[in-house]
Formats: sequence, structure tokens, C-alpha cells
Amino acid sequence: MTTKQQPRTASDQAMWDSVLGLHTFVERQLAHTLQRRFGVGLSEYRALEVLTRAEKGEHRMQELADRIGLGQSSVTRLVGRLESAGYAYKDTCDDDKRGVYAVITDAGRKHYQDARSTYSDVLGSALDAASADDQLARAVRALRGA
Repeated sequence: MTTKQQPRTASDQAMWDSVLGLHTFVERQLAHTLQRRFGVGLSEYRALEVLTRAEKGEHRMQELADRIGLGQSSVTRLVGRLESAGYAYKDTCDDDKRGVYAVITDAGRKHYQDARSTYSDVLGSALDAASADDQLARAVRALRGA
């Protein structure tokens, strides 16, 4: 016996639209500020963050792609840009020569640390600004637990 799935309610759709609108609003501000002040895109910043937090400062390329929400070819290009800037490099796995790792450099750690407080400030400011918008305020309240 199969059960028919209930259709999504208008309320669910409205909340999802609010979340997507908030995401777009915040991401745009973060991306613009990181690029202008630090010369990195949002994906590069997130890759540096993931690599900084990794136990050995490295992740397999596919693992990094999964953590920042990119495809394999996109993360390969991203790590190439980080490598050109001196923030990361590619290394092969000792156990499996087919495995490729992205490894953060000291310069990459420093660049991430330099950008981190700006990222936090812009995130907070963007959420504050979004809370004044009737269509985005509900999502901000839900995120902030208010």
C-alpha cells in the first residue's frame, strides 16, 4: 500500500522563500566584502576555513568539495586559485597515489585569520539589516532563535 504525500503548505513555501532570500542577501554582502578587502571569493574563504579547522590542515579534494558545496571540477579550480595565491597546495596521498589532498599553507592560515573578523562583522551586519525587511525578518528570527 502506498501513501500519498501531503502537498507542502503555503506556510512552508513562504518560509523557504524567506530562507532563500536571506541566503542570497547575506551571501552577496559577504562575497563583495571578501573580494574587495581580501581578494578572495566566498568559496575560497570557506575552503581556507575548512582547511584551517582540519586536524592536519588538509582534506581530500572530494571531501573539501563536499564540505563547501562544490563539485569536483569546481574545487579543483578553486584549489588551483588558492595555490596560485600561495594559500594552499595539492599533495598526493602516501597510501593511494590517486588520492589528491588540498593542504593549507601558513600564508593561507594567516589570510583566513585576517579575513575572519571581517566575515563575522559583515555576517552580523547583514543579518541585522535583513531583520528590518518584512520578507526576511522571519528567517532571521528563526536563525537567531528569537
